[in-house]
Amino acid sequence: MEIRKGLIYGFAAYALWGLFPLYFPLLKPAEAGEILAHRVVWTLVAVGLLLAAARNWSWIRRMTRRQWLLLSVAAVVIAVNWVTYIIAVNSGHTIEASLGYFINPLVTVLIGVLLLGERLRAWQWTALGVGAVAVAVLTSDYGRPPWIALVLALSFGTYGLMKKRAAMPSAESLTVEAAVLALPALGLMAWTQAQGTAAFGHAGTGNVLLILTLGIVTAVPLMLFNASAQRLPLTSLGLLQYVAPVLQFLVGLLIQHEAMPPSRWIGFTLVWVALSILTWDALRTARQTRAGETVAAAAA
Repeated sequence: MEIRKGLIYGFAAYALWGLFPLYFPLLKPAEAGEILAHRVVWTLVAVGLLLAAARNWSWIRRMTRRQWLLLSVAAVVIAVNWVTYIIAVNSGHTIEASLGYFINPLVTVLIGVLLLGERLRAWQWTALGVGAVAVAVLTSDYGRPPWIALVLALSFGTYGLMKKRAAMPSAESLTVEAAVLALPALGLMAWTQAQGTAAFGHAGTGNVLLILTLGIVTAVPLMLFNASAQRLPLTSLGLLQYVAPVLQFLVGLLIQHEAMPPSRWIGFTLVWVALSILTWDALRTARQTRAGETVAAAAA
């Protein structure tokens, strides 16, 4: 029963993230910077209300200086991730944005090698090699490196590393991240209003209401993901992560009608091959580990 709930929660979280390309264009004429600022502020309000309802504030006294530092870095890189993603989907680059989340597992493996000194298995090296070829093919296709995808993948991979090292629950850590960014966000909101370039309050009631939902839109998938992570094994959660970029890719291709020339299909196919290798190796290793644990338990 708990596994079933975990699957439902996880699929719902990734599905909502996958449909973001349909949401952010609705916030126009707000520019990416203004959307980011409002997302930070209203996210802080949303998670603050959740924690207040649960009367959960004792964690603040228990936080260490190291956790504050790690979450401050996490706040900066997730801000880069958010603004890059908003720019991408609002400027007709949803497919390239989806590529960033497709290659994120490969980047995570690479971060493990470069920063954590992890040793890779042969099939993981193979997946990275195929991924590198894919990036080269897509660089040739775009006439430039796929910067949007690379920035999204690297920023989200770094964000994951900081969150892992901080080791804090999702609502509490998101509160800290939003608090770190709140002052610059409020400053940007005030500046755009003073310059007369702000959309908030000047583009109709519908626009105001949509912008006010940014906190809920950010917090709800995260809460669903956290509920899923508590109920599912990592292998199942790892497979669910592909739901979001698949939906983003389909939105860009079928709804926003972005171009996909043959050379781009080749690059994406290579990425999918690399992910298939990585996923197969992870599942195989997990099975072998479980089998070894069973044999050891039987021997004991």
